[in-house]
Amino acid sequence: MRSPWAFVPTLYFAEGLPYVLINSVSVILYKRMGLSNARIAFWTSFLYLPWVLKMFWGPLVDLRWTRRRWVVSTQLFMACCLFLIAASLLGPGFLPLSLLAFTVGAFVSATHDIAVDGFYMMSLGPQDQAFFSGIRSTFYRLAMIFGSGALVYLAGRLEAFTGQTALSWAAVLAVSGATFLGLGLYHWKMLPYPAADLEGSSGRRELLAGFGEVLRSYFAKDDIKVMLAFILLYRFAEALLLKMAAPFLLDSLEAGGMGLSTSQVGIVYGTTGLLALVLGGVLGGWLISRYGFRKCLWPMVFCLHLPDLAYAYMAWAHPPLLVVAGLVALEQLGYGVGYAAFTVYLLYTAEGRYQTSHYAVSTGIMALGMMLPGFISGALQQATGYKTFFLIVVLMTIPSTLPVFFIRRETLTGAS
Repeated sequence: MRSPWAFVPTLYFAEGLPYVLINSVSVILYKRMGLSNARIAFWTSFLYLPWVLKMFWGPLVDLRWTRRRWVVSTQLFMACCLFLIAASLLGPGFLPLSLLAFTVGAFVSATHDIAVDGFYMMSLGPQDQAFFSGIRSTFYRLAMIFGSGALVYLAGRLEAFTGQTALSWAAVLAVSGATFLGLGLYHWKMLPYPAADLEGSSGRRELLAGFGEVLRSYFAKDDIKVMLAFILLYRFAEALLLKMAAPFLLDSLEAGGMGLSTSQVGIVYGTTGLLALVLGGVLGGWLISRYGFRKCLWPMVFCLHLPDLAYAYMAWAHPPLLVVAGLVALEQLGYGVGYAAFTVYLLYTAEGRYQTSHYAVSTGIMALGMMLPGFISGALQQATGYKTFFLIVVLMTIPSTLPVFFIRRETLTGAS
């Protein structure tokens, strides 16, 4: 049996990279290609949809092929999608074709997530799963830093060297495609063949009936209304901010933005900010394990929302680059800490026989909660300007906190 070190790090690097390319880097790409903030926010928010819906076709992954074959096939297909995006940027009608390729890539990526997580559980025993949980998270985050940091920085340097935005981004997307082609070929050679990874291991009728029972039991929970409100609203303000953060940093001072170059955004937002986000997540997890969920919940709610004031300040004061980098890192650090409470809440409410499936349903609803505010964020910003928009984001932290008041005491006590 091949060592998990030979495939777990690369599997989760491959899981993280398309997510950040599709949901974050696409925003910067389209901004540099001249699209309006309203169109960017609407179309890139639509790309969340496969992660909302993946819980509905997740059981179908069991009906065809093995998990190993799904992993390799989706990685090779992802390479094709990225190559197609790169090629589309060089033509005059780049938007429809690139959006189509991004959308197909999003469905492929969501399916790849299902296959990778299933393969991970089938190929590793319980002890190894526990040991490599931190490893897989680390390489997932490294992929995000590589995508939103290194690749964006590379695009900026190519822009400065060639003076051609489309060609520069096409080259970066081609590099991403070549990366996935290499990952797919590597995993075709290196992934083991777990005995439990059987083709069509469950019957169609049994899987669909079981999935129906999962949904029925999920929505039959006593506190389902509070759960849904919490999942959909907790990140509402952050979802508004998220789609406009990179355009704000890139827009000129005359347009109300910060006037940063693409390379500077790659460093400030995609590297420094993301490292702060990872640190915040680690810190949040440690605080909950040390002091309990009940004591940490409200402080973490404030950690999530108060740093949104940093963007309001930047929109009004236009501080120098070093201050901008510090404020972006502060906001991402707070987001990381506050998001830890959110994920722990989802884990504690996913209880009983269908714990794993209920968690998957919750994460799908979470993606919906990110997608819906994103649809309107660009149009709202264009209608109000950055100064007013970020003040609205700060005000929207109020409804984001309201469901916290109604969380069952039993949940808080059980999680403490």
